[in-house]
Amino acid sequence: MTDALISADQLKAMENVVIIDTRAPEAYAAGHLPGAVNLHEIFTFLATSDAEGIAQMTQTFAAAFGAAGLSGAETAVIYEGSMNTGFGQSCRGYFLLDFLGYPKKAVLDGGIEAWVAAGLPLDTAPVTPEPAEFPIDPAGASVLLTRDDMLAALDSGDAAILDVRDVDEWIAESSSPYGKDFCPRKGRIPGARWIEWYRLMKPTADGPRLKSADEVLAELATVGISPSMPVYLYCFKGARASNSYLALKQAGVADVRIYFGSWNEWSRDPSLPIEEGRPYAL
Repeated sequence: MTDALISADQLKAMENVVIIDTRAPEAYAAGHLPGAVNLHEIFTFLATSDAEGIAQMTQTFAAAFGAAGLSGAETAVIYEGSMNTGFGQSCRGYFLLDFLGYPKKAVLDGGIEAWVAAGLPLDTAPVTPEPAEFPIDPAGASVLLTRDDMLAALDSGDAAILDVRDVDEWIAESSSPYGKDFCPRKGRIPGARWIEWYRLMKPTADGPRLKSADEVLAELATVGISPSMPVYLYCFKGARASNSYLALKQAGVADVRIYFGSWNEWSRDPSLPIEEGRPYAL
């Protein structure tokens, strides 16, 4: 089990921390946590899972996180608007740090909305961080699945493939959140189970939050997944899957990984199998 979420009050009391705002630059400029660095590329970057794509992702984010001031000594705390307004982009940042093997990282539970609700101040001053040499631990790469890993899982059946996209994508009405025809094909990875990522959260007085461990495990049980099973997550580009990644890790699921290329990569290769039409669950 991992303790990846921290409260606004916990963050306020922390020292030696680098705070990363994943929102769009205009939102950041309108008001951000004091000292926060804006890194919207966490959300916008589209990854592929071939060797070249993984190398590009590694280089891009090692450089970006280093420029933000992460040397390995600091705790990275990442936030978005709330837990559901940025399609899981703060959790995507957490996953990228996991992939790079960064040792100290957390997500601000409830995002900037939780910070404001706690009566804590915002700032509009731009932040110029002190760059650092970002450390890469290759062992972290095990959390990332490639297209070939997913194909092997289809053949072996050794892992539960879990699609966490929105319902219109699951039922093959839309190819992505960017538009129905953004990708060339609509559908699902064959044999995937489905839990819409929103189902792993619940409303609270302080905004949407991830469900408790027992509640998350109950959701998984509805599609036949137990905490001892390997779970391979995908969505469109790894953001919603990262939100679900934290939910499953917090719930104690032992082996959770993400196919980060997700539907954006899979749908663009006509040699890869898909399921179209009405899914088995309907």
